[in-house]
Amino acid sequence: MAEPNRPLSPHILIYKEEITMVMSIMHRITGVGLYAGTALVVWWLAAAAMGDGAFAVAQGFFGHWFGKLILIGYTWALFHHLLGGLRHFVWDLGKGYGPERYTMAWATIGGSVVLTGIVWLFLI
Repeated sequence: MAEPNRPLSPHILIYKEEITMVMSIMHRITGVGLYAGTALVVWWLAAAAMGDGAFAVAQGFFGHWFGKLILIGYTWALFHHLLGGLRHFVWDLGKGYGPERYTMAWATIGGSVVLTGIVWLFLI
């Protein structure tokens, strides 16, 4: 029996990787990261409400280098997701579909790094 000659669906591996594709994936990843990071914020607030001992444990975690690294990552994810959302808002207005979409993607990356750096310069 001969195999039918039918069209195949395009597979992700046939597409050329572009910055806009990476930004779409990163927007989803930062959304998940914000969800997990917000759970840590809730833990910190709950520890503050429970008393000095619980708050000291939370502060000890966030004061450690690993806790600070998580907070820096959370801050970057927040800004990256925010700027990505603004980029989507521009698209919702019917603008930014031309070559400027690459500029906006790179501006999202650069802006998120710069804004995270500014915030942490003031926090340290």
